[in-house]
Amino acid sequence: MPTYKLTYFNARGYAEPARLLFHLAGVPFEDFRMTHGDGTWEKIKDSTPFGQVPVLSVDGTEIPQSMAIIRYLANQFGYAGKTPEEKAWVDAIVDQYKDFMSAFMQFVLAQHNGKPTEEVERLKTEVYAPAKETYIKILNGLLEKSKSGFLVGESLTFADLVVAENLFGLEKNEHFVAAEHPKLLALKENVYGIPAIKEYIKSRPDTQF
Repeated sequence: MPTYKLTYFNARGYAEPARLLFHLAGVPFEDFRMTHGDGTWEKIKDSTPFGQVPVLSVDGTEIPQSMAIIRYLANQFGYAGKTPEEKAWVDAIVDQYKDFMSAFMQFVLAQHNGKPTEEVERLKTEVYAPAKETYIKILNGLLEKSKSGFLVGESLTFADLVVAENLFGLEKNEHFVAAEHPKLLALKENVYGIPAIKEYIKSRPDTQF
């Protein structure tokens, strides 16, 4: 079995679906978590492939970019979809998630960086809100048609992990009310109810992001 090391900050963020995949598959890995401000990131940044994290090391070979890592692990562990068509749909859903997150982060960073109130409100109403509406509508539509309760096909894929973790983070930071979207709540609870994931979540660090 390969030796895996996942490098990221002590946060869920863009690395958490990869962690979920490891625990779901029962595959051991080194979960290397850096603390903001302790100097570790500054020391290793220039040695990472793209100057950013997460980075996955597989027997010393480094893989950058969160979705490349997640997709690689999903293919290794059998959670990427069962047919070429399912795999394409999984990728499409994750691409839609990325579109939403791009809009969401514009709004959040404007808030965090102290942009003028007018600019924050503009981003909220013109960028974030429409992207969120589209994202939620697409997810609800897929689950409405699903016979399995999962987003694609008859079994869990990494799209379910990415979306469930995203919904958890949005709700934790008061950007989403799960009770208003029963099908999305059911998806999150379905994913988080898987024994291996449930056990991991009990012990994972409680971080804001």
